[in-house]
Amino acid sequence: MSLGATSVLGDNFQPPHHNCTFHSLPLSPYHLSLLAVPFFCFGFPPRPAFDFGRTRIHGHRSVRGSMMQYWLDHSNEGTIQEMMLDSEAETLSEDEQAEILGLLPSLDGLRVLELGAGIGRFTGAIADTAEHVTAVDFMEKFLLENKAKNGTRTNVKFEQADVTNLSYPNNSFHLVFSNWLFMYLAEDELKALADKILCWLRPGGYLFFRESCFQQSGNAERDFNPTIYRTPADYNHIMEEASDELEVPGGERHGFDLVMSKSVQVYVEMRNNRYQLCWLMQKTCRKANNGSMQKFLDTRQYHRNSILRYERVFGRGFISSGGIESTKEILSQLNLQPGERVLDVGCGIGGGDFYMAKTFGVDVLGIDLSSNMVEIALERSREENTPRVQFEVCDATKREFREGMFDVIYSRDTILHISDKLALLQKFHKWLKPGGRILITDYCCGDRPWSDGFSTYVKERGYALCTVSAYGKTLQDAGFSEVQATDLTSKFVKCLHKELACVETIREGFVKDFSQAGYDEIVNVWRQKAERCAAGEQKWGMLLGTKPTLNNNQTI
Repeated sequence: MSLGATSVLGDNFQPPHHNCTFHSLPLSPYHLSLLAVPFFCFGFPPRPAFDFGRTRIHGHRSVRGSMMQYWLDHSNEGTIQEMMLDSEAETLSEDEQAEILGLLPSLDGLRVLELGAGIGRFTGAIADTAEHVTAVDFMEKFLLENKAKNGTRTNVKFEQADVTNLSYPNNSFHLVFSNWLFMYLAEDELKALADKILCWLRPGGYLFFRESCFQQSGNAERDFNPTIYRTPADYNHIMEEASDELEVPGGERHGFDLVMSKSVQVYVEMRNNRYQLCWLMQKTCRKANNGSMQKFLDTRQYHRNSILRYERVFGRGFISSGGIESTKEILSQLNLQPGERVLDVGCGIGGGDFYMAKTFGVDVLGIDLSSNMVEIALERSREENTPRVQFEVCDATKREFREGMFDVIYSRDTILHISDKLALLQKFHKWLKPGGRILITDYCCGDRPWSDGFSTYVKERGYALCTVSAYGKTLQDAGFSEVQATDLTSKFVKCLHKELACVETIREGFVKDFSQAGYDEIVNVWRQKAERCAAGEQKWGMLLGTKPTLNNNQTI
């Protein structure tokens, strides 16, 4: 997992031409014949019939024509209500804008491409800090409104263009920003655009996008709705597969690494809608044919079927050792108080977070690098109806929170994937308030040398293990006091045997819902864990610590 970001500046960076222009790309007779088709609605390929709301649409041109009419119907006045398809757009937009802008990296001195700029809800705010903004939209009415608001800015260029036909030189931008665009693109169009964006970005540059998942966001009445409501995992997988044509030294290529993905909180609070999601991704180098840690987790260790199998063993909502019983016992160490803010690093499918919020009255932000985990957690959020719990897909080694944001940081069997544990624990220390507590359980190891079998197991899983005592020393080195490092391997083994006995009693239903092979895998993996523990090679540790304070409330 990458721990640092490459600089987004470089020798080939060319300062933008600081003239405000309204540029309309030349259109072919074919494009002109389609009138004002929204740029984000162009190019749907031939496909089987799809149900779009109450209208059933067949064929290539019918889809294009329907999408064209959809946005022509909703762009008559060029108002914010039309663009957001919501009668309460002004109220939503005011609160939402601050939240969205707060998720972006520093824009100071950056060159930004804004796709689907619309009437300029974000254009001006971005241009306040960025060196230059290229604002693109296909709808003339929307773009004219944007120009009326921001046309006096010397660092903004306006382009009326079809996003699928855009072309820019490689390494042109430091940030590509898009708010409600990708859900109007067919899958092949989105994949092609993702590849282009990767080329347009400088190494270390960022892509931010926000989409409606599963359901519509606005309350505007629609005779039909051709929007493509993908799952969060769909977007993660499409972006994971994006690649550019630029090979860098060492046989590496560029790809997108996830920094974070989360629900837009304004929609959670005002509409009880957790499915307005946004993403921040970074252009990084990776070895040829090598994916990201997220891809490894989502496609190998934690694909959806395996998560649900683990849950069947650990109990509803849990994918960590001991399920709800061990969670209750371990959380008793924290003395959680109502109103405290908890960060759960490696939240899985959210069972522990729902329990903390309901039992102790705390506010919980659960983060996990696996999009499959968080997608299930979001699904369960509706059932749990616990507004105190939020979920976010992110890489904890890249994510940034403000200093002193949390009272408690809690992590269950997650940091085993991180090689530079000290750097991550130092971030945790920064994020905690003075006097804040940290609690970690994690896979650990016995003293070396290891057997060949254990070495192979650790390598295949992508683990970075250390002894329990070394883990405790790292927690101290990160600045924590009152550190306790406890070997809980005996409890871990008891959990393994109990879980094995449980899964044997539900064998018939397990095999029916999953497969005999899935059942056999669970049994074999659990037995192997117990054997490695008996050999003294695999351990389970619990780490506790406190961020110290001085009498004058200054952190040590």
